[in-house]
Amino acid sequence: MSARSSFDVAIIGAGAAGMMAAAVAGARGLKVVLIDHATKLAEKIRISGGGRCNFTNIGTTPAQFVSRNPHFCRSALSSYGPRDFLELVERHGIAWHEKHRGQLFCDDSSERIIDMLRAECEDARVAWRMPCSVERIDHVDGAFHLHTSGGGLEVPRLVLATGGMAIPQLGATDFALKVARQFGLKVVEPRPALVPLVFDAAQWAPFAELSGVALEVVLRNQPASTSAKELGKSKGKGKGVVSFLEDLLFTHRGLSGPAILQISTFWNPGESIEIDLAPHVDLAAELLDAKPGNRQQMLTVLSNLWPRRLAEQWLEHAGGGLAQARLADVPDRRLQELARNIHHWQLIPSGTAGYKKAEVMRGGVDTDELDQRSMQSRKVPGMYFIGEAVDVTGWLGGYNFQWAWSSAVACGRAITV
Repeated sequence: MSARSSFDVAIIGAGAAGMMAAAVAGARGLKVVLIDHATKLAEKIRISGGGRCNFTNIGTTPAQFVSRNPHFCRSALSSYGPRDFLELVERHGIAWHEKHRGQLFCDDSSERIIDMLRAECEDARVAWRMPCSVERIDHVDGAFHLHTSGGGLEVPRLVLATGGMAIPQLGATDFALKVARQFGLKVVEPRPALVPLVFDAAQWAPFAELSGVALEVVLRNQPASTSAKELGKSKGKGKGVVSFLEDLLFTHRGLSGPAILQISTFWNPGESIEIDLAPHVDLAAELLDAKPGNRQQMLTVLSNLWPRRLAEQWLEHAGGGLAQARLADVPDRRLQELARNIHHWQLIPSGTAGYKKAEVMRGGVDTDELDQRSMQSRKVPGMYFIGEAVDVTGWLGGYNFQWAWSSAVACGRAITV
């Protein structure tokens, strides 16, 4: 690359957001160069959704996103929503299906989405620099000087689309956050999100052997400012309290599954979580109603509700020979206590499984630093941040891809030179 070039904009990061922004800006007649350090294109897209790419959620609204400014994402989402992206998917002849609660997947392979984005970039005459590492960025006289492994490059507009730190084994880094800090932009503390939660070995010992057991639960976070009493009354509606009805999976080290991945975005170190392990029944009422003359063992009773392994372990942990006791012989008070503990199981995780197991990064470039219509930095004209690098984190279920598309289109449409 020459020291000076004819490019109008350089986009660093050829993932979902980067390719989308490049295609949109290029289609408007801008000369775009797309730079990425990876040797293989869009690995995160390739592995997403079990290899079928959960590319959006048809029910996307701002309510499914977490940010210090929950209103920031509204403009981009309203300008380019799920149906807009679906129209693009269908225009490329990609077959899709709705799997669960509005989640849309490719019928065959996530490669179709990668091929679509590559084709859109090719049609827009986007230039590629890949693999190419950006070693330093300077800003002089309104131009961005990029020092890369392929030489120098000077452009009037620069887009950071390098994502977050989740899944570092695929090349994820904190590059965008470093650039933001270099130019004096505030960064909301990044943390793993949509990630399994782990527990101290001693605390988890009674449940470690349940690895592989799964069941549907209601799971709530318990913010530090919320008392247990308030949490029990809130049913997910209290200040800072959210709840999800999803599947829970026991692991050797802790808990995973959609319910945990969802709540992990809201969980902070030191806080507890509350799990309702029997969300579809009033367990105390059912046990008391079934009690008179019932000679079934408690293990049999709970096995009608849960996987047997969980029933065995729970009753053994409860102690007092409860597993072998006949339902008719268990005092009402003990049954009520059992039900209460099942509906309100409270745990304090010791941490998360980290970025290697996280699907996304929470936090990022503070939205106060960006214009919500264009994603342009307020402090550094001509510099834009899009996608996961921004402090906008979606729930599990296609929402983060939709943020990538929406923020990228907002940026691609807004860039002028």
